[in-house]
Amino acid sequence: MNGSANDHHRADSANPVRCTVVTVSDTRTPADDRSGALMLELLREHGHETVGYRIVRDEQDAIREALGEFSARDDVDAILFNGGTGIAPRDVTIEALRPLFDKELPGFGELFRFLSFTEDVGSAAMLSRAIAGVRKGKAVFAMPGSPRAVRLAMTRLVLPELRHVVAEIRKGNP
Repeated sequence: MNGSANDHHRADSANPVRCTVVTVSDTRTPADDRSGALMLELLREHGHETVGYRIVRDEQDAIREALGEFSARDDVDAILFNGGTGIAPRDVTIEALRPLFDKELPGFGELFRFLSFTEDVGSAAMLSRAIAGVRKGKAVFAMPGSPRAVRLAMTRLVLPELRHVVAEIRKGNP
């Protein structure tokens, strides 16, 4: 994309995004949720609003309840999940979210695994099932729960494109 088209593309999506953060964990509390705190901090540092935060158990019903509540709110543009994306039996974030997506954004998971492979964890990157999609006009991202994975996903993928993703979802909608 040439510079002028890129500038126009970014200008169309300059508004802050109103975000919620959901940590999926059977053990975390607000006092020790380092990944959720990191997501909130990074969002604020990049000029986005945080309008919700919650920790839910790694259970499909709890995850779906959080997605349903936040996707129904008019003051939410994006819902960011961390945790429950691995292959352990208790990791059910993907099973909870994927069937509820109106559209899936497979590039997020593909790029996250590529970056994880090349920058961080090597072949163990194949164990991540990070995904993103759209639910009821809201951007939804689900990434692993480790602070390193959250930092990688947020700084390299989510934050550089969050405004644009939301602007694209809003096209044609008042």
